[in-house]
Amino acid sequence: MKSTPTTLVSFKHKILLAAVGSLMLLAELPAQAQIRPGFGGGHITTSPSTESASPINLNYADPKEYEIAGLTVTGNKYLDPNSLLSLTGLKVGDKIRVPGEGINSAIKRLMAQGLLEDVEILATKVEGDQISLNVSIKEQPRLYKVTFVGIKKSEQDALKDKVKLNLGRLISNTLIKNTQLSVKKYFIEKGYLNTKVKIISVPTDSTRNQATMRVSIDKGSKVKINNIEIRGRELVEESKIRLKMKGTKQMRFGRLFTPSKFVPKKFEEDKQKIIEYYNKEGYRDASIMSDSVFANDDRTVNIIMNIDEGQKYYVRNVTWEGNYLYTDEQLTQVLGLKKGDVYSKEDIEKRKNGIPGSDLSSAYMDRGYLYFNAEDVIKSVEGDSLDLEFRIFEGKQATINRIILNGNTKTSDHVVLREIRTLPGQKFSKTDIIRTQRELATLGYFDPEKIGINPVPQPDGTVDIEYTVEEKPSDQIELSGGWGGYVGFVGTLGLVFNNFSARNITNMKSWRPLPAGDGQKVALRFQANGRQFQTYSLTFTEPWLGGRKPNALSVSLSRTIYRLSDYSLLYSDPTAYGKNFYGSYGNTMISLGLGRRLHFPDDYFQLSNSLTYQRYELNNYDIFGIGLRNGTSNSVTFNTTLARNSIDQPQFPRSGSSISLSATLTPPYSAFSNKTTSANVDVKDRYKWVEYHKWMFDASWFATVTGKLVLNARAHMGFLGRYNPRTEFSPFERFVLGGSGLAGTGQFALAQDIIGLRGYNDRDVYTGVNGISPTALDRSRGGLAFSKYIMELRYPVSLNPSATIFVLGFLEAGNNWGNFKYYNPFDLKRSAGFGARIFMPAFGLIGIDYGYGFDRMPGSPTRPGPGGQFHFTIGQQIR
Repeated sequence: MKSTPTTLVSFKHKILLAAVGSLMLLAELPAQAQIRPGFGGGHITTSPSTESASPINLNYADPKEYEIAGLTVTGNKYLDPNSLLSLTGLKVGDKIRVPGEGINSAIKRLMAQGLLEDVEILATKVEGDQISLNVSIKEQPRLYKVTFVGIKKSEQDALKDKVKLNLGRLISNTLIKNTQLSVKKYFIEKGYLNTKVKIISVPTDSTRNQATMRVSIDKGSKVKINNIEIRGRELVEESKIRLKMKGTKQMRFGRLFTPSKFVPKKFEEDKQKIIEYYNKEGYRDASIMSDSVFANDDRTVNIIMNIDEGQKYYVRNVTWEGNYLYTDEQLTQVLGLKKGDVYSKEDIEKRKNGIPGSDLSSAYMDRGYLYFNAEDVIKSVEGDSLDLEFRIFEGKQATINRIILNGNTKTSDHVVLREIRTLPGQKFSKTDIIRTQRELATLGYFDPEKIGINPVPQPDGTVDIEYTVEEKPSDQIELSGGWGGYVGFVGTLGLVFNNFSARNITNMKSWRPLPAGDGQKVALRFQANGRQFQTYSLTFTEPWLGGRKPNALSVSLSRTIYRLSDYSLLYSDPTAYGKNFYGSYGNTMISLGLGRRLHFPDDYFQLSNSLTYQRYELNNYDIFGIGLRNGTSNSVTFNTTLARNSIDQPQFPRSGSSISLSATLTPPYSAFSNKTTSANVDVKDRYKWVEYHKWMFDASWFATVTGKLVLNARAHMGFLGRYNPRTEFSPFERFVLGGSGLAGTGQFALAQDIIGLRGYNDRDVYTGVNGISPTALDRSRGGLAFSKYIMELRYPVSLNPSATIFVLGFLEAGNNWGNFKYYNPFDLKRSAGFGARIFMPAFGLIGIDYGYGFDRMPGSPTRPGPGGQFHFTIGQQIR
């Protein structure tokens, strides 16, 4: 006869039953009866498994010790029964009391694994003092899919990234609760404070014990800030406090870019920023005594903050302790803190560990004292005055032992190591480390945001310096098309390999697609619209000629041809386009340059020299309008440029400057021959050898205004002169100003300096003689002098090296003069506007601007008065 199983303890009911706290005495258990005694925290259920089954009799009022005769597991689908039994701690042959703690402990151990939804232990058979037990389990369902209900598709995608739920994991109560909290936190951070989240588990496949977690979301409306009341403020302007609360703004008309939603996390951050601002202004005791956020209505809240400003403190005396290398007076001078200065902890920290080379730590660390530390202590407070003591720990000098380089998977070690200023055997130097970081960033091969420097002290007093870099794509491809006026559509293909390796050309294994890693640069460019206009160029640069010193060698070759078509034939024969040429212009150029770094006045300076030969060929084309229709002109020039560049990185500079002064000189042919001065000489002979001297000045300065906002101020000037007053000014190498600054095609590809001025038409800015409106020919010839000034505010949208994006606003002014007599650096054509830049390694810098020109342009055939227009730019423009 089979006996009916009896439930000794059930996990679902053990807490409820323990609360009952009463004993129900049983002499025997009738069939189909359910008894829930309080003792032992369990319940006993008997139900016949067959028609002939008889009940199992257990007396709960008189616990009895039994020997376990058998152990079985039921209800398991995926879990191993032997493993489950081992977790219970029960074994066949063990003696247990029923009821007793042994059963409770077994269930607790099983539930603690987090694998089960419910556990019951049943007595299946009792014979004398032996008992057989069955562990009945219900496994937790496994996650098959997650669905979000009640929100938009874009929000669902964002939540899937935010709330990462791995499919196949168990759907436990903890998982459900954590998911609820994560979802609510996500929407609260977006201003939905009343978000409600409900999660249910829907069985999907019972045979596999899988379920879908259905997340129902009611985010409600965004809660905005109706009013912010600041109490207790007397000494600091309220507008400055509100300005510091960048993430907590009250509603007002016209607020577009700074939302007024209430986000608790942002509010806490803003409160900290307020205290930091007070501390910076000298209010070291300032605190927010209390704050309250309460509902104004269903969709808005009010905020009240009570501020205790405290007193403003000033520095009275500064003393030093523990310094031996420098005197008190020397350290005070380096610190730059004087009696009467406002006490600001932030300012003091910057003076201690701020600008490399100018702060207190640099005074020690640049001499090898790596372990230097300075602690500032307030010795006494009297009224509004503080006495400060700086306690110095100088430590020992550290010598550089090794340089460790990681992350340069493409660039050769020697290319990186030659830019490193910290060499083995030298004393440790903080300034040299920061300078090395700048040099690695300006190479353009590595992500400037991820250059890591880690000094590793060694037991023998030396230090290893570990540099970590992350390669980024540096090669560029230019593939574009545009409309070039008379020449029509022009296609451009350009390739720039910024990290080329000439020594591996014969090594076919290194062609991926070209040999790379040695820091050389190769640039190829082809531009054409068929036979009418074509230009080719090739440039090779070796930045370290010989590999020992930073002496840069560059070689450039180019060829341009532009043919004139008879457009009148197109009306009678459209197929004649690009076939009937009656004139042409050609230019062939070869240039050889050599540059080197200087060590005086500092090692940011560079001096470069180049020798260039250009051959201009005119065939039935008077391009300058001076009667030079046929012939060949030759130009031999020597250029010398003195430049200083301390910009921190090329893609989005935040600090530093770039200044250059260059002179381009031809031989003074007029001093040896009267062919260039005599009016009786044929124009072909007069311009057979081009004669001029040209001077250019360029300056660009970067500074961080606040946060990521960067100010860029630039100035550019150029002058084209002659050696002999009896000669004409050179028609070559003049300046044209206006528009985007792109060189254009056709006649615009001549040897001229193309300079942009946003808000005006291309090549349109020109001031003639005696106030007379310039002609189209005057504008085409270009000016002898120009000035241009720019001020930009830049803000980065993305600093990802694969797509660096920033927006900008600008003020710009400039002019171009055809005669030195009327040159006036204050007579400028002004404009203002905004734009954006995107730098992609494969394509370089691409930009679009909208500029509005404020000044009239007399004689302009297209726009004589004020107006605005868009400009497209490509490449890093100098001017």
